[in-house]
Amino acid sequence: MFIRHENFRSFTRHYPIVTGIIFIHILLWIIFLILPGGQQLLYLGIGSNYDVYNGEYWRLLTPIFLHSSFGHMLFNSFSLAIFGPALERMLGKPIFIITYLLGGVLANIGTFFVAPINYYHLGSSSAIFGLFGVYLYMVIYRKDLIDRMNSQIIISILVIGMAMSFFRSDINIYAHIFGLIGGAALAPIVLRKASRYY
Repeated sequence: MFIRHENFRSFTRHYPIVTGIIFIHILLWIIFLILPGGQQLLYLGIGSNYDVYNGEYWRLLTPIFLHSSFGHMLFNSFSLAIFGPALERMLGKPIFIITYLLGGVLANIGTFFVAPINYYHLGSSSAIFGLFGVYLYMVIYRKDLIDRMNSQIIISILVIGMAMSFFRSDINIYAHIFGLIGGAALAPIVLRKASRYY
């Protein structure tokens, strides 16, 4: 389920949504790095509670695709490449992209209501934790969709991920918590017609 055997060509063919999101991560990172005024453009998309409060609601969505460093972008893209494909196949492409985006937006809404007004954030981990929320729901309530070994992997990754969230000051803990809750809340709906991953 989480061990990838595909080569690059077959991966992109079988999982076009995951591939497309990773491509957007890389493309935006390059644009903001090399384009004159790239940092100013980046600022227009980062999560900013103050600016959301003043009506810039797109900032609830755009931070999902932005990252603060190459390492940040690489780590989140790698996480998506590992944990995204199974859900893309199980849910189907339209439901998967809706789940991914809604999980991230719900995480950013939670950040808006709980974090200080001068709080800034960015990164796709909000949406990725939304996917983990769907997996967590499966582990607890839909054991027909996930086996014991993969359930243990999910629980282990979640424990490590949440521990890192609390002990690293540069991580948006609010987005991780609300992304997880948001994904779990969406799970009963998006998993209704899901098929087991083979």
